[in-house]
This record gives sequence, structure tokens and C-alpha cells, in this order.
Amino acid sequence: MAGDGDAGWPGHQVGEPGFRRAAAGVFLAGIAVFSTLYAPQALLPELTRSFGVSPTSSTLAISISTGALAVGLLVLGPISDRRGRTGILHASLAAAAVLAVLIALAPAWWVLLVLRGLQGFALAGLPAVAVAYLREELHPAVSSRAVGLYVSGTAIGGLSGRLLSGFLTELGGWRAALGGAAAVAVACAVAVRLLLPASRRFVRVPREGRLLRQLTAAFTDPALLALYGVAALLMGGFVAVYNAGTFRLEAAPYSLSPALAGLVFLAYLLGSASSPTAGWLADRFGRRLVVPLSVLVMGGGIALTLYRPLWLVVLGLCVMTAGFFAAHGVANGWVAARAQLGGRPVGQAASLYSFWYYVGSSVGGTLAGRAWQDAGWGGVTLLAGGCVLAALLLTLVLGRTRPLDRR
Repeated sequence: MAGDGDAGWPGHQVGEPGFRRAAAGVFLAGIAVFSTLYAPQALLPELTRSFGVSPTSSTLAISISTGALAVGLLVLGPISDRRGRTGILHASLAAAAVLAVLIALAPAWWVLLVLRGLQGFALAGLPAVAVAYLREELHPAVSSRAVGLYVSGTAIGGLSGRLLSGFLTELGGWRAALGGAAAVAVACAVAVRLLLPASRRFVRVPREGRLLRQLTAAFTDPALLALYGVAALLMGGFVAVYNAGTFRLEAAPYSLSPALAGLVFLAYLLGSASSPTAGWLADRFGRRLVVPLSVLVMGGGIALTLYRPLWLVVLGLCVMTAGFFAAHGVANGWVAARAQLGGRPVGQAASLYSFWYYVGSSVGGTLAGRAWQDAGWGGVTLLAGGCVLAALLLTLVLGRTRPLDRR
């Protein structure tokens, strides 16, 4: 039950069972949510053929979910500040798993899109509470490391969903692929229910703190505003490259099968490693240094994909992915820390970060389909590179904001 928290307890520390259970629970929740959310990404060419829609329209299978997820964050974030974190997380995973089964059985394109929208809203429960939960329940000395583990779970979830989809598509089409994603969602939801420790340090935000007042407070800190912008821009560029990348790899001169094209998502393994590493570097050298350097790495990876040889394209995706998850992992934890130190509701601030993150995904993913249709890969890299450049400029703004702690 949500309440006033255990103020005298310092939080789970490394080596304790509570730390391992919390880290494993949020890690598996990240796998469930992101394998479900992005499973259709490897299927975009298959969906285009099966439903007779354009590449731009096929990207709606991703964009409608991320857009609905963004809206859900505005609802579930404030609720979690008053009702607690774990109940929302468990309900979110259960609803998303049920919808995943229904999506695999969808009889028509419009039905699939409606169900994907509902699922996106349900999936908002994890990003709405995960960072706030870790910030509250784990010892402050390991918070950045723990957020990095959560982000690595999202990276592995995105990887497993895409790889599984690509493989199962060749065996049984898009229904088999999305059915496999549903099985992963159900298994992870059960595991998280058994593992995740109940909240002990959660403190309810008073009911008199209305949503509008909380939103206003969250938009009065220039550092938080810059971090929201960084989230939208980096995610927009990242999803644009991967959405259009599936079409590029299945087209000439590569002409890869869905399963082989899906192997490119193994680059996400680098993201699962770069995020906790960047969190450790941020604890040691400061977020203000690590974030812009990570953004530069991401931009360098996008530039490499302009070259024609397949090995350079794959190398570019690997570099881009490592840089993206490093920047995102540190920036995500930075928002929670900044909000807590500034006296703002942590759940609200974290939800707003995720809101703009998924707005970027929805907009960037849809624009990628249009860029690919109209201008090919050059148009896609121009779109993604512009997002990275704008994000880099925002990190310069971050460097000039007043620090609330030494990092």
C-alpha cells in the first residue's frame, strides 16, 4: 500500500537480495515491454505485403503504439506519484500481455492498429514508474548503475522482439511472429510479479498537488526541458534509422531475407552494455561530460551507414546503437535525480521525459517511411543526423544550467 515511506531505510544496496530482485524484476519488465512494443519493426516489409499498405502506412504499427504510450505516460505518471509504483507496473504488464495475444489474431489492418494503440497505452506503466521506483528503492550510490541495468533490459527486449519476429516470420508469417512476442510478454509478466519487491520508500504526493500544477513545475527547470528535448530528438533519429533500415536491407543490392535482416538488431547487445557502462562513467566523471560524448558517438554511427558495403552499414548501426543507449541511460537517470534534488515529483518528471521520448519515436518513425519513399537512404540519414545535431546543441544548453549536485 502506498504511504509515507520508510524514511530511515537507506534502500537496497549491491549484494543484497532486495537489490538483485529489484534489478532483475525491472530488467525483465524492460524486456517484456520493449520486445512487445517493437516486435513489428522487423515485420514492416512483411506487413506491407500482407495487408497491401505502403511503407509509410506500415510504420503506423510502431508509431501508433509509441504515440499512445506517450499519452499514457501523462496519465500514469501522476497516478503513480499518488498511488504507488508496483501496482501500476503489474497491471500494465498483464494488460499488455493479453493485448499481445489478441494482436496476433487480428483479422484486419485497422483492427491490428486499434489493438496496438490500446497496447501502447497499457505499456506506459513501465516507463512511467521504472526510474522513479529504482531511484526510491535503491541506495543513491547505485542509482545510476541500476537505471543503466533497466535500460539494458529495454535494449535486450527490443533485440529479442525483433530477432524473434524476423525468425518466426519465415516459419509462419506475421501472425507467428507476433504470437512469439506475446509468449515472451506473458512469461515476463509472471516473472516480474514473483520477483519485484514492494515499495518501501515511496512517499505519496499530496492530492492537493494538482496535475496542472505538477506539469507547470516540471517545465520551470531549463535542465529538465533540455533533457526532454534530447529524449525526443535522439529517439526520433534512432527509430528512423531502424524503421527504414528493414526496407533497405531487404531491397537491392543486399536482398536479405527477413531472418537475416533481423540479425542486424544484434547491435542492441552493444546498447545493453553501453548503457550501464555510461552510468558508471557518469557516476565517476559526471553526466555533463558523458551525455554529449555519447551523442557524438551516435552521430558518427549514422554517418557510417551512408557507405554502401554491408559491413560498414552494420558497423554504423552498432556504433549508433551504443551511443544512443549510453546517452539515453544517463539522461533518463539525470531527470529523476534532478527532479528529486529540485523538489519536483520524480514520477511526473520521469514520465514527461518518457513522453517526449516516445513522441520522438512516433514522429521520427513515421517520417522515416516518407523519407525512404521520397529520398532513399540519404533522406533517412539526413533526418536522423539532423535530430542528433539538434540534440547535441541541447547538451550544450545542459552544460550551462545550474547544477544541483556535483555531477
